[in-house]
Amino acid sequence: MNLSLIIGWVLAFGLVVFGIVFDTTKGLNFGAIMNFVEVQSLAITVGGTIGCLVASFPLSYLKGVGKRLGMAIKPKKYDPTKYISEIVDYAQVARTRGLLALEESANQCQDPFMKSSLMMIVDANDPEKVRGMLDDTIMFMCERHEQGRAFFEKGVSIFPAFGMLGTLIGLINMLKNVDLTNPAALTVGMATALITTFYGSLFANVLFAPVGMALKNLHEDELLCMQIIEEGVLAIAGGSNPRYIQEKLEFMLPKSQHAAEKK
Repeated sequence: MNLSLIIGWVLAFGLVVFGIVFDTTKGLNFGAIMNFVEVQSLAITVGGTIGCLVASFPLSYLKGVGKRLGMAIKPKKYDPTKYISEIVDYAQVARTRGLLALEESANQCQDPFMKSSLMMIVDANDPEKVRGMLDDTIMFMCERHEQGRAFFEKGVSIFPAFGMLGTLIGLINMLKNVDLTNPAALTVGMATALITTFYGSLFANVLFAPVGMALKNLHEDELLCMQIIEEGVLAIAGGSNPRYIQEKLEFMLPKSQHAAEKK
């Protein structure tokens, strides 16, 4: 479970609601929440954004949006230190028994990218060709992940736009029906017009932006592990010492994680 995402949502929505209902003179006034409930504004902001997003992506893509949201809330765990440890073990096998002995170990590997990488060097492929194939695999993975989070990144830009559109619609309607003998109606109309901007900013920055960032963080974790696998497997193919491979790969870790490994 992505606790930081859940905690962030609770804090954001909780503090926004607190800011709405808290009055310095009267204390908590939960009735104030109704000032921010406007069906027409929701229809324009949420309905318009959803409609635009549906129009922007094919149905085959939209079917996977729920799955990607689930990945952001409950992401797969990637432990680069575990991959380093496995690669060092494979390097020990290759150094003592030769590259062909890696075939048995590779067949037991659970990670498909690690398995295919090891099989490439077992088959005595040219290291440069292996690097090229692994680079292409990583590049295609990056493109898929970028497309996967495009829905949420697009929503971040569309929500405020429809919020502003709703505000313009509200202002136009208000000015068309302005009654100078009733100034109170003018302030009510202004408040209604501004609610759409509130909805657009809230949904974009509290809902869609964190999901997009969570997917990007998940991508960065997987990318690091794939890069570690690539460099480690190529080092094994080059006959490098297991200790050297371990130190080389540990330098690829983030500073905080690298420091923890040294302790």
